Amino acid sequence: MVAEIQNFDAQHWVKTRSSLDPNQSTFLAWTGAIYAFVPGSKRNRLFKMVGMSVSRCIPTEEGNWDFTSRELTYYLDPETGEILRQWENPWTGESLTVMHVANNPVQGSFNGTFPAQVDGENTTFVFDLFSTYPNPLATEPKFSDYSPNPTYQAAELFKITVPTEELLNPEVLSVSKLQLCWDRIGPWVPWMKMGDRPGQLIYSAYGSKVNGVTELPPLLRDEISTRVPLYKNAPQSCLEVEDITSWLYFQKYFDAYLAGEIFPLPEPEEI
Repeated sequence: MVAEIQNFDAQHWVKTRSSLDPNQSTFLAWTGAIYAFVPGSKRNRLFKMVGMSVSRCIPTEEGNWDFTSRELTYYLDPETGEILRQWENPWTGESLTVMHVANNPVQGSFNGTFPAQVDGENTTFVFDLFSTYPNPLATEPKFSDYSPNPTYQAAELFKITVPTEELLNPEVLSVSKLQLCWDRIGPWVPWMKMGDRPGQLIYSAYGSKVNGVTELPPLLRDEISTRVPLYKNAPQSCLEVEDITSWLYFQKYFDAYLAGEIFPLPEPEEI
């Protein structure tokens, strides 16, 4: 049987990605690998990775929700799975500080309809997102060895599968069972100091919705407990600030990167 494409109201996407309860923080966790994709070169797995998102949806008017979240992703040793604090660049031989992903906040709004493939017991939302915008680092000479290309360009491919019964049940405020597949094709991240060398990064990850910090992978639990307790909860409301990306984070904390500080930098829990 071929899956049927149906359009779902925004509330169905809200309960999938987060929760219809604005007082609830919802957690996604993922694991996977990051590969170097260099023309003419063989497969090269640079890192394992583990990450999480904590989010909240806040209704603003009929059929519209503000989405606010925080994200962490850690670059891990490709063999041992341990957190990397320093990385030996295999192309340059240089030892570099690893700047893990700490995006706070990542925000947006949900409204309208969302198409999904309904295949009996399972429903899958598919999002193929392509981003192109000016590279915020390209205009500053001090970043020329790190990210000189004038344009940032990347693709992110999401497939999120949930039980159809839970999705359609009006008593369920947050779908509990979720399977995430996420692939990303993007440029070298600035901390790798790859300059204008040819090649890209390919991210391949899978994950699920988890019931709170206690169900996150141990590495993330430990980091949130000891270094970044801010990520125990999503923001209480949408923050009146620009979304953070790895490029903006690098720009903001470049001096700390050069000083070899441990990333992500500590962030205390909100009071």
